Amino acid sequence: MADTPPEPPIIVVLPDDQEVTGRLHERRQTPEGWLYKVSVPAWMVQDSKVVPSWYTVWVQAPTHVKPVDGVSYDDVPTEYLEKPSAVREILGPRRPSGWVLQKLGGGHGPGRGVVHAVDCEEAPAGAPPLTLDQALDAAEHPGIRLCSLCGAAAELDPMIKGFDHNSGDGE
Repeated sequence: MADTPPEPPIIVVLPDDQEVTGRLHERRQTPEGWLYKVSVPAWMVQDSKVVPSWYTVWVQAPTHVKPVDGVSYDDVPTEYLEKPSAVREILGPRRPSGWVLQKLGGGHGPGRGVVHAVDCEEAPAGAPPLTLDQALDAAEHPGIRLCSLCGAAAELDPMIKGFDHNSGDGE
């Protein structure tokens, strides 16, 4: 069995900005950036004697580590974030699902209001979320309109009116 090479050296920047040469064990990508698992030399007491030891910790990169010139880090175990699907990359992050009804005051007769997406800036705070069926039912009442700022109109209108668009050619 072949000997595994030692972990490559890396410069670790301590909280007081001192720089110590340590060892890099692994790297991990997180949504906030990279974490490096490093060991730095230290001392410990063993059998009533002070002996050299290694202190291992995760640190943020590149803030707390610097590469050593001429050292390759290609063989360091590296854990990457899962790549988002092509659909998610194209469409971007999903917005929360659901809608809310903003009731508008004013007079007698049928209720007036606006249906918003739950994350719309114009949506009333604390309004109970509506399911798709509830939002569609509300939108069919006279006096209720769909917000065009948040996309509620673009999402719900085709379901209310059907997906066929008038092409303007008389059909």
